[in-house]
Amino acid sequence: MTKLVVDQAGYQVEGRQIWHDISFELHDGDWVTVVGPSGGGKSTLLKAIAGLQDITEGHIFLNDEDVMRLPIGDYRQQVSYATQSAQLFGETVRDNLDLPYLVRQQTPNEQQQIAGLEQMDLPADYLDKAVTELSGGERQRVGVLRNLLFPPKVLLLDEISTGLDAETKQVIWRAIHALHARERLIVLSVTHDEGEIADAQDILTIQNGEGARRHEQSN
Repeated sequence: MTKLVVDQAGYQVEGRQIWHDISFELHDGDWVTVVGPSGGGKSTLLKAIAGLQDITEGHIFLNDEDVMRLPIGDYRQQVSYATQSAQLFGETVRDNLDLPYLVRQQTPNEQQQIAGLEQMDLPADYLDKAVTELSGGERQRVGVLRNLLFPPKVLLLDEISTGLDAETKQVIWRAIHALHARERLIVLSVTHDEGEIADAQDILTIQNGEGARRHEQSN
């Protein structure tokens, strides 16, 4: 059982309150879509949960442990953060898909990597394709796959579909939904996409520095 708790969290920068007193509790299988106006601090909230940004008020707990006290390397293996523009490194796709294994001191599993590529509608020979030769949509597929090779307990998605064509969006979301259904991980997804918002069953709106959560039962 995984439990993520955000308890009266707040964030200030240069004396300006971005948001305050945000509280919610999530468990295995929960999927919350985070919405609100641009500049309202949605991405900052995800970065705080990811351990990439310190909050200035309140606490964030993973399984009853304050995330500020957890070893950051171990924590980031449990809480994975994917962004709008995947930051690839090295020379090849393999360099990027090897990373999740290497940080866990494991030998890369080429068969698993190829299966992941195929799930992203990319051929097996892309494993040795230069990252400089990838299109924007292909880069995003590889970046998201890198986050999914080892299913995290919490998956944070920061506008990952922005600017992508319809086919790439479909491929990426299909892979994420399949993983969510299989592993029952917690997902928080920031989006401005009206279709994604319309399909959301659980919404957290961050507006005017406050967060309000609305849960809707499935049809």
